[in-house]
Amino acid sequence: MIKQDEELDKLEEDIRKLKNKYDQFFTGISKMPPMHERRMLEVFIFEIGKQKMRENARRFRYNQLLSRYNQYREMWGRKMREREEGPLDFRRRKAALDEPSAPPKQSAPLRVTSRSPESYVKLAPGSNGEAIRDLYNQIEKEHRKLGKNPNLTFEQLRSMVEKQSEQVRERYNVDVVGFRVDVVDGKVKLKAKPIQE
Repeated sequence: MIKQDEELDKLEEDIRKLKNKYDQFFTGISKMPPMHERRMLEVFIFEIGKQKMRENARRFRYNQLLSRYNQYREMWGRKMREREEGPLDFRRRKAALDEPSAPPKQSAPLRVTSRSPESYVKLAPGSNGEAIRDLYNQIEKEHRKLGKNPNLTFEQLRSMVEKQSEQVRERYNVDVVGFRVDVVDGKVKLKAKPIQE
């Protein structure tokens, strides 16, 4: 029990330290973003998340820490984009000044923009590393097109995909499950379907 509390204490401390390192990076004190520390922290978060948490207080605290970390991730992603591209409102003003004669664009209603049926990434039991990496890359790409940051880590995706695959395999009695990344109304979604081979 003490060990589990210590794990969450360590997680809280690691998140605080990583935030400090990012603060130092954004203020120019350090030259490089702390990517190694961030990867190590995300592995630690994944390891804790795999455990069966029976105590409500512990699960609640873990979810709070995860939520705080995800808020930091979004903020860091936004700041990184601003460093690379300049602040968003400045870019909008500049774009408006560059094209004074262009008529305002009509924004079309958002639709499902998915690829062909062959675009499913197939996952068979025990051979998922590359396929999940491919899915994660697709999710990242679609988020970038929407000007957003991915809202989950690679490890969270792996855990989600493995759980979903298991459910689809049991329900439809298949070995292979196909996953596809779709964009629905401006949100990136993951679709699963059983594949008979």
